[in-house]
Amino acid sequence: MTDPTRILLWTDAPAAYVDAIGAAGLAGRVQVDTLGRKEKPSPEQMAGTAALMAAGAPAGLLPGMPKLRWIQSMTAGVEGWLALPDLPEGAVLTCARGTHKESMPENIVGALFFVAKPYAVNAENQKQSRWVQTVAQPLNGKTLGILGLGAIGQEVARIADALGMRVIGTRRRPEPMAHVAEVLPPDRTTDVLAQSDFVLLLLPATPETDRIIDAARLATMKPTAWLLNFGRGHLIDDSDLVAAVKAGTIAGAVLDVFRQEPLPADHPFWTTEGIVVLPHIGGPHPERDRIVARLFVENLRRFLDGEPLKEVVDRAVGY
Repeated sequence: MTDPTRILLWTDAPAAYVDAIGAAGLAGRVQVDTLGRKEKPSPEQMAGTAALMAAGAPAGLLPGMPKLRWIQSMTAGVEGWLALPDLPEGAVLTCARGTHKESMPENIVGALFFVAKPYAVNAENQKQSRWVQTVAQPLNGKTLGILGLGAIGQEVARIADALGMRVIGTRRRPEPMAHVAEVLPPDRTTDVLAQSDFVLLLLPATPETDRIIDAARLATMKPTAWLLNFGRGHLIDDSDLVAAVKAGTIAGAVLDVFRQEPLPADHPFWTTEGIVVLPHIGGPHPERDRIVARLFVENLRRFLDGEPLKEVVDRAVGY
């Protein structure tokens, strides 16, 4: 009889994953080890682990796992994994791409309404018992430009289209898609910026996307346009964005991700009028582990059966 495959769930909340393994009928085929994030794998775990699920790993650890053949990242972003100098070449890295689809599109649409509708202003007026009639700006008829038309971007496009917005965007391999008027290659980014009333950033973190939104690209946007970043903090040149908002080059920005998190208290984003700071609330979901567990268990079944895994990271392109 074949020995069960040893997997390590390196997370502080393993229950959803253990339950999912049982519900999928895979419990008899695996030996499951669970480990809190602040704990270190034992020598026995290091020697026997064939599959690892974790949010990340410190340098120097993974080479000590000689049987490791598959790493499942608990997050969609994998820049931390790819930055490891000793990420094993022989281990397949998969990410949690698409698992934010139940929460992030709603939060992005919420940001659109926050910008266009005067609810925040009215809430402040209420504190002072002030009756000030304000006019809500319509989303209908406006253009939403999405840089990064992946799973999240396509779902946002569906909702925006239902609101009567025109959606355009970029994708590394452009092809027609539902609810999007124009899908352009990355080298047409400035065309998207110039046409859009709202620009949504959903790009991954790669050397090519570092500071993709700088002074030159901000200057191509409409002075009435808003920038929304729910992708990665490094997509923006921080100082260029502050300068552009202060100068009226663009109307403002809603930022959910930052180069350093938590955002330092002395960062100018906090105090720049027209910039809204969100504490990375776009992706979290009250049942986040349950959602990721669905992908993990499907990949575990594929791994055990020798089938291709889902959401494999292309190390050459960085996601």
